[in-house]
Formats: sequence, C-alpha cells, structure tokens
Amino acid sequence: MAGAKSSCRIVMLGAPGSGKGTQAESLAESRGIPAISTGVMLRAAVEAGSELGGRVKDVMASGALVDDDLMAEVVRDRLAQSDAANGFLLDGYPRTASQAETLAAILKESGAELDHVIYLDVPEEELINRALLRKRGPDDEEDVVRERLTVYREKTEPLVAHFRAAGLLRHVDGNQEIEAVTAAMLEAIS
Repeated sequence: MAGAKSSCRIVMLGAPGSGKGTQAESLAESRGIPAISTGVMLRAAVEAGSELGGRVKDVMASGALVDDDLMAEVVRDRLAQSDAANGFLLDGYPRTASQAETLAAILKESGAELDHVIYLDVPEEELINRALLRKRGPDDEEDVVRERLTVYREKTEPLVAHFRAAGLLRHVDGNQEIEAVTAAMLEAIS
C-alpha cells in the first residue's frame, strides 16, 4: 500500500486558484498522509470566531499574508500532531523565503526534511476565471483575487527558484483536467 512508505513530506506551491486544495486531498490520500491546508485552517478559525480567527480575519479579507510568526506557530502545532508523524502534504505554507527557512528549521527539530515540492503552474487569467467561478467568499472578489495574485508573484513565486535550486521542485502543468494533474503529480514524485 502507498501509505506504508516510511515517510513523505510534501509542499504544494501554486498561485491562489491553481488547484492545490483539490490536488492535495487526492495526493495525500494516495500516500496515506494528512493534507494540511493552512488556508482551510485559518478560514475555519475565522468562521468559528476563535482567538486565532480574530487575529487573522482582517488580514485575510484584504488579500495580504498572515505574519510569519503566527503562521509558524500554526504550522508547528499542526505538524506535531500524531497523524503527521509519517509525513504530510502542506498546502499554503511556506509562502515566503523566510517561511521556507522556518519550515526547514521546524522539520530539522524532529530530524526530518522535505521530500518534494510540487509546483502547480497555471496561467494568471485562468486563475482569475477559476476564482470568480468558485466565489467562496469575499476573498474571491476580482479585486481581492488580483491583489492575492500580486502578493503571490512578489512573495511566493521566488520559492519556485529556491526549491528548484535545492533539488526538491517538481513542476506540474496545472492547466489541464483534474485527473491529468493528479497523474502528473504522482509521476513527478515516484
């Protein structure tokens, strides 16, 4: 069984709307590891009205990124849970070079390191169309989507080169049918 592998620690990279969430669930299930979406965790905290939700609500609504220290706290706590002991698939973190360094430090604390970074590549106009079609909430309005893409280009896209240089990057064309993307991801990490 695929889940019987010793460990598999994966990060998903891609712009908002690239299909990371959809693909993360499928890939994580096939590998027997939890899919950990920081976006889902933060949106749930906002909906629940929790202390964390109160701290991130306005930042998320503006399209900006939640600060590094808070994200590190959220990720460290989640990766310490027992279901992530044999691996995980992180979607939405890291989003900046400093967060990538923090993730490496968090993993090093437990004697681990990343195995793969999957980059889902989708053209920008397609990303905007996808976001406007899904309309989950105020962060899917066109002006917020465009702001999120600008922030992504400035802060997150440089991670592609960072992880490529580290030999971890697996480039996948995310602008195709869901099943084809899934197959390409599985091939990229095999």
